[in-house]
Amino acid sequence: MDKQRIHTNDAPAAVGPYSQAIRTGNLLFTAGQVALDPATGELVGTDVAAQTEQVLRNLRAVLAAAGTDFAHVIKTTVFLQSMSDFAAMNAVYARHFPEPFPARSTVEVGALPKGGLVEIECVALLAG
Repeated sequence: MDKQRIHTNDAPAAVGPYSQAIRTGNLLFTAGQVALDPATGELVGTDVAAQTEQVLRNLRAVLAAAGTDFAHVIKTTVFLQSMSDFAAMNAVYARHFPEPFPARSTVEVGALPKGGLVEIECVALLAG
């Protein structure tokens, strides 16, 4: 199996035994991103809208490092600390992804790294 690690300093560094993303064939699988500032490693924002903006900046950076973008995302998984934040997260999310929107699952979880309110991972298509 052909497997290539993707890394960029424009997104938070992995803090464990995982990669920011893995490319295999024409697919890219990202790790979940939380609202960490890549420069400081600190959580950005106190509400889910601000955190979703940072999460999507981080994902955009990882996608760009692999040569792709939000237009090529085919599936996302959104993890929310509270489902009551769904509408606010969804409003930010909708501004970043073009139609046709990717398939998506959204789940509520007990806790996220660093006390974050939202985490998003995705699968994207890559050119050739």
